[in-house]
Amino acid sequence: MFFRPLTAAALALTIALPAQALDLSQMTDEERQIFREEVRSYLMDNPQVIMDAVQVLEQRQAQAQAQADLSLVSDNADEIFDDGFSFVGGNPDGDITLVEFLDYRCGFCKRAHGEVAKLLESDGNIRLIVKEFPILGEQSVLASRFAVATKQIAGPDAYKGVNDALMEMTGDVSMLTLRRMATTFGLDAEAIEAHMDTESVTDEIRRTRALAQRLQITGTPTFVLQDELLRGFLPYDEMQALIEEKRG
Repeated sequence: MFFRPLTAAALALTIALPAQALDLSQMTDEERQIFREEVRSYLMDNPQVIMDAVQVLEQRQAQAQAQADLSLVSDNADEIFDDGFSFVGGNPDGDITLVEFLDYRCGFCKRAHGEVAKLLESDGNIRLIVKEFPILGEQSVLASRFAVATKQIAGPDAYKGVNDALMEMTGDVSMLTLRRMATTFGLDAEAIEAHMDTESVTDEIRRTRALAQRLQITGTPTFVLQDELLRGFLPYDEMQALIEEKRG
């Protein structure tokens, strides 16, 4: 890296001024102007210094966020891992727990769905918890109400089938399409529709929203892997590596 030599004036200033004089408020106008010009010249000649500083800042911010997330997960562990209503799939007795906050209208959630399914298929020792977190409009809420109502009326196996179907769905979500889906799975469409607006469904979604707010989750998909928050889509290979790291 090339370093621009100090001018005679700047060198004289550096030698003459004690360390505390680097406080701009303690400099004369002339000294301050010389200092600013030297800083600008140095950065113009060595722009990589700025990039290095930005990188260090980003690393520190990431470390601070990771530490804060550890505390958030620890403080809300009961609601995350044992709320008493969220769907539990994979291996319920697995040594690793993966929690997913999802929205059926989220494109990245749809991509993540296949990656998570592949992970569960290749690794038979993962416990999966699904959190309904509809944040992308009325169709998202409608789909989540249908999924939760299905779980409460017909049980976890029916929910799993509906969850898969909603994630694979490409068109708009409407009561017509949801009735057809229920019929396809041999479910009581009328009973599920009647249950969608009940307080028990509303309360489940409300509690998950409150949990997401406490965890500072603002987007989907968001995962909790053991003690760590993972914000955003992760491909299969990265999730697998993180799981092996947790086990390690």
